[in-house]
Amino acid sequence: MKGLTMALRLLSSLSLLLLLPACSALQIISNTSPSSHYQKTSALRYVEGNRGLLDYYEPVELDSTAPTVVFFYGGGWRSGERQKYEFVASALTKAGFRVVIPDYRMYPEVQFPAFMHDAARAVAWTLNHVADDALATPSSTLYLMGHSAGAQIAALLAVDSAYLEAQAVPPESIVGLIGLSGPYDFLPLQSGYLEQVFPEDLRADSQAINFVSGAAPATLLIHGEDDDVVEPGNSERFARALADAGVSVELKLYPGTGHATIAAALAPRLEFLADTLQDTIEFINQRQAH
Repeated sequence: MKGLTMALRLLSSLSLLLLLPACSALQIISNTSPSSHYQKTSALRYVEGNRGLLDYYEPVELDSTAPTVVFFYGGGWRSGERQKYEFVASALTKAGFRVVIPDYRMYPEVQFPAFMHDAARAVAWTLNHVADDALATPSSTLYLMGHSAGAQIAALLAVDSAYLEAQAVPPESIVGLIGLSGPYDFLPLQSGYLEQVFPEDLRADSQAINFVSGAAPATLLIHGEDDDVVEPGNSERFARALADAGVSVELKLYPGTGHATIAAALAPRLEFLADTLQDTIEFINQRQAH
């Protein structure tokens, strides 16, 4: 009975959150997520500009071999703030992982591929920063993770080596990719602002599926079957291409699950929504055990 009461309270709270604008709901989720188990260093600059900041999180009880996850949030390449995704760091640091969440430039300030260059610089910072009183030296095991537009960014970084190589980051330093509800093969574009985000002569370069090779890192792709924002076929086609290239890839399709729920299920106390967090932790731990 106590468990049922708790579940009903959580569902009631979630229902109220869904009535709020997405940005407000994310901030509330982050504000109510446990924080005593990690240390946060805010607003570290990795590149010039008002969007060139990132937040770094590490477990209070830090294992020196802990992997590092760089998480790129979604928002259609035109909205999002790193502070609203602290719930992701809360969940992943609880599992013993270090976490970096960067901001990046967006439309209409920039078009593709400017946000890709920002993302690559954030990864370079993560790999190369020097330890001091506030920061631990990152481990050599680095994972890229993203939701929605952030999954497109993470995936393209993982398969098109040009971005990381331009920042002197060896592509092989990325040992895993976790894509949540990502667009990896989304041409042709429907009419709308995305036609400005992705200039016509560069659109093919924005498709992660076009750069798949055997050099891609081990990959976990998670998608909701009821996603009406990003077609689940994006993950299915990307997974097939990776598998055909000999890459270790896992595809998890969650029935009855929509686009936002995949990310919300990362939040502590909202894990009952989907298996996102559990599958992510298992994927990373399996890689670490090798």
